[in-house]
Amino acid sequence: MDHEVAFGLWYDFRNPVPDRAFSTFYREVLDQIAWAEELGLDSVWLTEHHFCDDGYTPSPFTLAAAIGERTRRMRVGTNLIVSPLHDPIRLAEDAATVSLLTGGRFDLGVGQGYWEREFAAFGKNIKNRPSLLTEGVEIIRRAWSGSAEPYEGKRYRFPGLPVTPVPEQTPQLLVGAMAEPAIERVARIGDGFLSTQNHHHDMYLDALERQGTPREQGRIYAGQWALIAEDPEREWAEIGPLVLDQLNTYIAWGAFGPPDATPRFADPDQIVAAGAFTLWDPATAVDELTALLTARPQIRDVHFWAQLPGESVDHGSRRVELLATRVAPAVRQRLATPVAQA
Repeated sequence: MDHEVAFGLWYDFRNPVPDRAFSTFYREVLDQIAWAEELGLDSVWLTEHHFCDDGYTPSPFTLAAAIGERTRRMRVGTNLIVSPLHDPIRLAEDAATVSLLTGGRFDLGVGQGYWEREFAAFGKNIKNRPSLLTEGVEIIRRAWSGSAEPYEGKRYRFPGLPVTPVPEQTPQLLVGAMAEPAIERVARIGDGFLSTQNHHHDMYLDALERQGTPREQGRIYAGQWALIAEDPEREWAEIGPLVLDQLNTYIAWGAFGPPDATPRFADPDQIVAAGAFTLWDPATAVDELTALLTARPQIRDVHFWAQLPGESVDHGSRRVELLATRVAPAVRQRLATPVAQA
């Protein structure tokens, strides 16, 4: 590979634990992230939702700025912001500010969203999400360039007022998607693809080629739905019920298709059997990730949930430490050898 792959952590900041104050939880997570950087991990990814009983973070930019102040080297990104819910000028301003605060270590990841309740609450029509996303991305890029040209599109209209300050290092604008038309859009408007569970990589690379971009120039940022533990079955027995709640919540929101037509998982074992979550011991993780990254050199980052909703930060830190000290270094070493490249 002609680049080094980043290994990172993914956070939603859901806190369904009644006696754990959010202020305490946030401080514990920031401590965990600073510690993970010391262990050698490379990135942190933040996602977004609104109106959730467990406090699923509605404010990723604020957290990104706090993380930037606690770290020196880690890249900080969103995977992802539901951009059609927001004014794109404000997204451009917030992202530029975080980029400036972090010395250019920030990447903005966006997607079109799927949860009807959020769109209704923000006064947006969910049917308009493709055009809201596409025009929003165009406006964000124009804003970062310092353009003073007015904008008039199908969904947005803005006067000719330049956004200041502009980022000194333009963030990457990454786009997530899980359906073919949306992935075609990623290839057209994104600097890279935010993928889920390593699905749709071929679809994205094929779409790039149709846009006239060589497959080799693709950039994939791969969110992993995998658990790495010394005894993964024992770990799964402890936190599998939390994953069950996590995935069924996403299904209920419409992440994987119409909620009424998408079956829920009945128990944690069904999740593993369906391949929706993968269980790895460290040796298996090294084998699987080496194979994945060798076959897909376009992958620039692999990131894992640091902890599941309701899990203690300390409990999640056991897996963070394995990733940082046992898995990532071994994968890097293998990728650097001619055998891994063959």
